[in-house]
Amino acid sequence: MQVNPLSPHGFPLDIFNSDVFDHETLKLSIAGLHLFIGFPFRFRSRDSIYKSSMVSAAKVIQALSTRMLPVQFLSRSVELKKMKIDSDINNSSEIHEGHLDVLPTAVSNPASILAPSSLDMRNEMALSHHLSLSDEGADTPLLAASTTVNNSYSNRRRRTVSDSNIYGLRRDRQNSFRVGVGHAASETYLITRLSFKLLTYLGLGYRWIIKFLALGCYALFLMPGFIQVGFYYYFSKCVHRSIIYGEEPRNRLDLYIPENMDEPKPVVAFITGGAWIIGYKAWGALLGQELVERNVIVACIDYRNFPQGTISDMVKDASQGISFVCNNIAEYGGDPNRIYLVGQSAGAHIAACALVDQAIKEAGTERTGLTWSVSQIKAFVGISGGYNLLTLVDHFHKRGLYSSIFLSVMEGEHSLARFSPEILVGNPSFRQADSLLPPIFLLHGTGDYSIPSEASTNFAGVLRSMGVQAEVRLYEGKTHTDLFLQDPLRGGKDKLLQDILSVIHAGDPLAQADDAAAPPRRRLVPEILLKLARKVSPF
Repeated sequence: MQVNPLSPHGFPLDIFNSDVFDHETLKLSIAGLHLFIGFPFRFRSRDSIYKSSMVSAAKVIQALSTRMLPVQFLSRSVELKKMKIDSDINNSSEIHEGHLDVLPTAVSNPASILAPSSLDMRNEMALSHHLSLSDEGADTPLLAASTTVNNSYSNRRRRTVSDSNIYGLRRDRQNSFRVGVGHAASETYLITRLSFKLLTYLGLGYRWIIKFLALGCYALFLMPGFIQVGFYYYFSKCVHRSIIYGEEPRNRLDLYIPENMDEPKPVVAFITGGAWIIGYKAWGALLGQELVERNVIVACIDYRNFPQGTISDMVKDASQGISFVCNNIAEYGGDPNRIYLVGQSAGAHIAACALVDQAIKEAGTERTGLTWSVSQIKAFVGISGGYNLLTLVDHFHKRGLYSSIFLSVMEGEHSLARFSPEILVGNPSFRQADSLLPPIFLLHGTGDYSIPSEASTNFAGVLRSMGVQAEVRLYEGKTHTDLFLQDPLRGGKDKLLQDILSVIHAGDPLAQADDAAAPPRRRLVPEILLKLARKVSPF
């Protein structure tokens, strides 16, 4: 699988829509982090970056030539596609006057110098390593240095799959400080830029101001639990963060792997919620912690949010993440025959769209390019989801998610039916696709004001009418966040968790016995704070 390459700094090459991200830009990013986390970084213009990158390329080749590297290695290290604009070099007087005269014969033609973004990453790592030899020791043999480079590249470039098993993955967990800082800087810049772009859509209406204030109070009241869950997320050996599954910047997932891996474990592919705007893979840390304690592997799949992407991008990312889980989870100790798809809130809608869309593709005549099958999903569990967008537009508008914004997320009013699983399943022309769907379990609180529980009951009714096995489990008086946040933070017996485990461990008497004998979870937040959070919750 081709994944998004990383530069030597650990940045995805396309994340800033630039062709290179050099040391000077890294320094600017770190300086911005020192000033204030989230403060917009200021980067140089594209022309300046092109110019600087050509200078850097010339310095690399000059340094390599002075170290008398073999011509074959040098030519392989600069295998690039032809520049689309040769004028970028000709207009750079700094390169033209100060560096082209030192290029070796093999690359003396300016047209043979390629765009930095198309560098083969293995060779890029090798070049960077040989430049650093002057500081670490000039007598290092080339063959030994090349071996070191290959080993370093394998550890840093391929975070997606372990060398052979989960133990290889755990040895590969420690990243360099430079890569960590680089990744943090890139994500901070991206989030800041998208936040300002999102504000242009939201405006500063009083409803949004009130909701943002309510969200801040809500998070403050639950902070004792968030801190503990965050500590687990960042420091537990069971959590393997940001495994790359695709080419887009948000195409990453977190894996929660039990410590006891004596046999293949059932797997949950989880799509988090967030109103299609603030979703993030770390939101599944609490559920991941709960399930991993019951010997279940959890893959929390991240996806592009609005305005970085629209609903089709989100469904595409989710489908690609599910494909990665189906095709690679065995390498992490998961059982590929026991994969369960779970989504919460907007994540339940996105997961249902991906599942129904995949079934329609498999039922069609054109099946080329499919990377996973609906038959690999043993069951789908939707938590507090909405499955008919046509009936939710006005409801969301009254709740503060204005129809203009919602329709922008959903790519216009004409696309609402296309991204409504309930409507697609009820279409008689898709009856063959309906027969491919796995058992579906819909969990919803009757006190949910964000997405009414009727969304699940109506969807289940349509599924049953089309011959699909569907079951609804309602939780009396529970709100949108009670099921997923407040109840787990309260500790004790979690009804939602028990229902999810009953689906996963169906037909496994030993696992069911272990679930029944499991001790109650400890409380993470005092009851008074949970009640206050429930009162101010904007969801």
